Amino acid sequence: MPYCRATLITILSGPILEEHSNNMTERLYYHDSFLYNFDAEVRSVLESPRPALILDRTAFYPTSGGQIHDTGWIASATDAAAKLRITEVADTEDGHVVHYLEAPLKNVQPGSRIRGEINSIRRRDHMQQHSAQHVLSAAFVRLFNMPTVSFHMGDDYCSIDLDTPSLSPDQSEAAERLANEIVLENRGVDIRFTTREEAAALGLRKLPPAERDQLRLIDIRDFDLTACGGTHVAHTGEIGGILVRKSEKARQGYRVEFVAGQRAVTTARRDFSTLTETAGLFSASIYEVPHHVRKALDEIKSLRKLGEQALEDLAAAQAAALLSEVPERNGHRLVVRTFSNRDLNFLKLLAQKLTRQSAAVALLATISPQPALVFAQSAGQPYDMAALLKETLNKIGGRGGGSKDLAQGGAPSSEGFAAALASAAQLLVR
Repeated sequence: MPYCRATLITILSGPILEEHSNNMTERLYYHDSFLYNFDAEVRSVLESPRPALILDRTAFYPTSGGQIHDTGWIASATDAAAKLRITEVADTEDGHVVHYLEAPLKNVQPGSRIRGEINSIRRRDHMQQHSAQHVLSAAFVRLFNMPTVSFHMGDDYCSIDLDTPSLSPDQSEAAERLANEIVLENRGVDIRFTTREEAAALGLRKLPPAERDQLRLIDIRDFDLTACGGTHVAHTGEIGGILVRKSEKARQGYRVEFVAGQRAVTTARRDFSTLTETAGLFSASIYEVPHHVRKALDEIKSLRKLGEQALEDLAAAQAAALLSEVPERNGHRLVVRTFSNRDLNFLKLLAQKLTRQSAAVALLATISPQPALVFAQSAGQPYDMAALLKETLNKIGGRGGGSKDLAQGGAPSSEGFAAALASAAQLLVR
């Protein structure tokens, strides 16, 4: 499978080769992902744009390679009680790791000793997700020759993008099944450091482009060998289980969303609770939910059609009644009407019926749910409904538009509607 992008950012830029250099931060997590506490010396104290520290060595993982950063705490070695939370950890181009603090750490200067503490729960979660990604990506390659081109770890779920033109549910399930078999076998996950020449002979899925000669490899015994700078479990059994949630077409192929470990348990519990609650609404078992949902959707579609037809009939009947109430003048009937509780769609439908049943001009308004106006005329009438509506809306602070025969618009309130409609009607009878 392809290398993790962390390799390019945190390894091939030089930290592994020169991790004991004074110019770079020594990355303790390269050798021990289970190191949660460490001592270090402060190299730099940053105050702007937010407080941060650069240390000579760190166990905090910075965001890179699709894996999000660690959090935790840092305290002065002379005052362990006064510790501050680490809110973000980031890489710099010159090989340093920046630790952003929730507030400035008092009495700490370059050369001061500090004590770092990793949020172990978050770290273990990240190890489970990242190691699961390696196993799942390798499963897709072994079964279907679908390489992973990118990896993303979020707070709730993770995803891999596969380079493939198609992906079936059966293929996703097969890869998930193989991945979980590797988890159950509790295979060792080893960290190895090799030269590029040695790595090429070991059968990496793809060698990352680099100027440096040394690579950090994550070796899932007899299953996957990948260049990566992230944190990982020591045995696949520590992943705890892998659950593929969904797949969808993405720009680069197909995106597969998954969770692992405690996240998988939490997600499965939430899914089960949701299904149980939904099944209760139908008085059915969770396995009958799809059937009942499809049935409910069919009923909704049927009711919607009946409702639309009833609205059509109502509009037609109301149009006939309104037209019968006004005499014909100058070759048309002028209908002016304000409704208290009709929406804009009904106004447009009524205007359509009015102007098709007879030569007519309709000036319609509604107060609720949203104040709106619809001006319409039958084909061949001499007026400009868009211009008339614009002039009317300008008087009441509204906006709208349309064509010569049909225009619509809205206003912030219905105040002044009656006077505005009466004024518009007067312009038509001059």
